[in-house]
Amino acid sequence: MKLAGKAWKFGDDVNTDEIIPARYLNTSDPDELASHCMEDIDPDFMNKMSPGDIIVANKNFGCGSSREHAPLAIKTAGISCVIAKSFARIFYRNSINIGLPILESEEAAAKIQEGDRLEIDLASGVIKNLTKDETYQAQPFPGFMQQIISSGGLLNYVMSRQN
Repeated sequence: MKLAGKAWKFGDDVNTDEIIPARYLNTSDPDELASHCMEDIDPDFMNKMSPGDIIVANKNFGCGSSREHAPLAIKTAGISCVIAKSFARIFYRNSINIGLPILESEEAAAKIQEGDRLEIDLASGVIKNLTKDETYQAQPFPGFMQQIISSGGLLNYVMSRQN
């Protein structure tokens, strides 16, 4: 699967309350959650981003609570992938479970700037920065995890295998 979009850059330790503020957790409606994605870090984020865009962050993205609302808000907002130096463990697991592609790459996280145009090959883990004409490598997921992501998450993956 190949993805392409504009980079939106965030720093270290972006926590789940910053991704989707706790004051909106009285709903489980994905569209409502998405409408508030990243608003405590950048109140205008949802007005600026376009479907397919990519979040790039530094270390420990998704730290904080274990709620799956955070990756769900990101995915439903239209973000095609999150690239970070590292992810909080529970965010990593929740992202795979809902089918949100995430990639760890220290080099990409360090070199990509906000506004750079990116192209990602999830199968190989290759991240191309079209703006800077640079290529970075992330560790691609094993085949079964790629199938979970391409199925739209673990539940969809399991359901498709039962038919």
